[in-house]
Amino acid sequence: MPSESLRWETLEALKNSPKGKVVFDPRWSERGEHILAGCTETLGLSSHARVILERIDPVSLQKSSFLDQRITAEETPASGSSTSSVNDLKHRILSSALSLNHDYDQTVCDEVQSESPEADDVSDVSNPVPLPVMSLLSPKAMETAGCIILFEEGQRKKAKMALRLRQEEQEKLVEAAANAESEQLKRFEELMELKQRQEFQSMRDMMDREIKEIMGRQEKLKEEQRHRTRLMNLRLREAELEKQRQTEGRERLRNLNNIQEEILQLNQLLEPSSQTDSALSASSLGSYSARGNHLCSQVSEVARKTAEGEFPSMEDMTVAERTLLDMRALIRQMQQELVRAQERKKEQEQEEQRRKEEQVQAQQEAKRKAEQAAKEKAQKKGLQNSAEDGTMKWYKELQNSAARCAQACQQLQSPKDAQTKTLKLELQKAATIPVSQISTNSGSQLREIFDRIDKLLSGRPVVSGGRSVSTSQHPQALEFVSYKLAEKFVKQGEEEVASHHEAAFPIAVVASGIWELHPQVGDLILAHLHRKCPYAVPHYPPMKDGTPVEEYQRILGYRVNDSGVEGQDSFLKRMSGMIRLYAAVIQLRWPFGSRQGAVPHGLNHGWRWLAQMLNMEPLADITATLLFDFLEVCGHALMKQYQGQFWKLILLLTHEYFPRIEAVTSSGQMGSVIRLKKFLETSLQNRQISQPKGQLSSTFWRS
Repeated sequence: MPSESLRWETLEALKNSPKGKVVFDPRWSERGEHILAGCTETLGLSSHARVILERIDPVSLQKSSFLDQRITAEETPASGSSTSSVNDLKHRILSSALSLNHDYDQTVCDEVQSESPEADDVSDVSNPVPLPVMSLLSPKAMETAGCIILFEEGQRKKAKMALRLRQEEQEKLVEAAANAESEQLKRFEELMELKQRQEFQSMRDMMDREIKEIMGRQEKLKEEQRHRTRLMNLRLREAELEKQRQTEGRERLRNLNNIQEEILQLNQLLEPSSQTDSALSASSLGSYSARGNHLCSQVSEVARKTAEGEFPSMEDMTVAERTLLDMRALIRQMQQELVRAQERKKEQEQEEQRRKEEQVQAQQEAKRKAEQAAKEKAQKKGLQNSAEDGTMKWYKELQNSAARCAQACQQLQSPKDAQTKTLKLELQKAATIPVSQISTNSGSQLREIFDRIDKLLSGRPVVSGGRSVSTSQHPQALEFVSYKLAEKFVKQGEEEVASHHEAAFPIAVVASGIWELHPQVGDLILAHLHRKCPYAVPHYPPMKDGTPVEEYQRILGYRVNDSGVEGQDSFLKRMSGMIRLYAAVIQLRWPFGSRQGAVPHGLNHGWRWLAQMLNMEPLADITATLLFDFLEVCGHALMKQYQGQFWKLILLLTHEYFPRIEAVTSSGQMGSVIRLKKFLETSLQNRQISQPKGQLSSTFWRS
């Protein structure tokens, strides 16, 4: 029929028309809607068309065809050909519907599988429940539905073909995209790998640089450490060497002190005693004493270096040991000569006795003549021949005090047991050795010596010869130490000051300090000084009747032995040393004393001595020598103290007393007179007396 042939074109036109897209809903009758109710909406085939086909089963189709046959028979009984064609169409529609349903399911399953890999699992699990069978109401509607289904089938095939083409294109695009992405990923990975390699390389280079820098710093630190180690090792070796040097130096210093102490002890054996005076001659004793003093001075020179903070060297120790050997040899030589002298003494006794008697007679005759001449001079010129009564009384009191002190320590002077002898020797060494060590090396050493002497006199223990000794160990120890100490001070003036005039000041300042703290020692110093040098009183002892000439010479200060009287030069030298020491004592005071007040024996005694000397008749040689020595040491201090009065005294000495000195001086004794004259002329010309050489300055006490 023409209308049937136009159905497909109509459907195609409706499909292509934007306004003719009719939505076919097979359930319009169930909802009670009009068949053309969807025309009001946008027409189009529903996606649920498959549901209609799913609900159509063969029985329904048979019923529908049966009904259609009845309807067709009732409506058109005459048209048999059309009925058969309709039935054929129905069968085709049914088969097409079934095949379409099957193809649709297969297509949907393929699409679902292509879209989702999980569709297989879902299709296996899900088993949809068949919807209730729906019967077709009319063959026309059924035919229309079949046409629609056929049309949809064709469209589905086209869509499937287009979908397949699109899928292929999509697969190609996906593959191309995948390849591009893969290539890009590969390039990205290569780039990242290159970047990582570069970063790794840069990091490795940086680490290499840091490692090199660290290694360099470590090498530098190691080098510095090695350098410090070398320096430390050098310092340690230097410290060890210094420690060893200090140890060896201290050991040498101890040995030097022991050598010096032994030499001083041996030198005391060379001092004149009753035994040696009676056996040896004065020249022999003088030579031995001079040689001993020379050896002591050598050791003192070596020890003087140690006072400056230095240790004695090996050469110094060699000198000291050689000096000790020389001193021992000198002692042995003196002892041998003493033995020989004692042997000769017995042979010469008768001859000496006869000679002495002759000398006594000659001296008595000379004495009478001298006394007569002195009396005549005194009557002419009005000068005294002896000291004033007050001075003589003072002199005798000092001698009596010294005699009482010697008597008080008689038990210790002449010990009978070995223990007392040892104590006597230790006390004597403790008192005399510090005085022998007095020098101008440093003020600290002088203070140390002063403190040792003060401790000994104060009853505190001191170390001498490695042993501790104290005056509290014996009842007579203090008197004995005081007596020996005063005797040693005077002996230092007699020997050390006589040889080195500048030594008077350190000895005098220590003696003055000890005198201030211990007045008994000062009185004993004066007593010993007056006994050995009566001109320090001043006193010219007269010769009494019955006094032997030798004894009178000893009273005058000469050293007399079996060989005779010592020479005049030696006598004047000793007197000069003691007067210089006395002149230094009266003007000095210990600078670290705590007492306030006058000095125990100050410048007033110096003024008294000088005035007393000018009131006494001068003696040849001795008066000029003593006046020069006294004024050279003490003149500056007296000038500052007495000023105008002092210069009056100097004028008196120059114009009135000095001619008297010249009158009694022979031509062979003018040396001391010339020195005194030159000193007086220079002093009066400059109206100034210079400070004596060797005077201790303030810097000395800081050394």
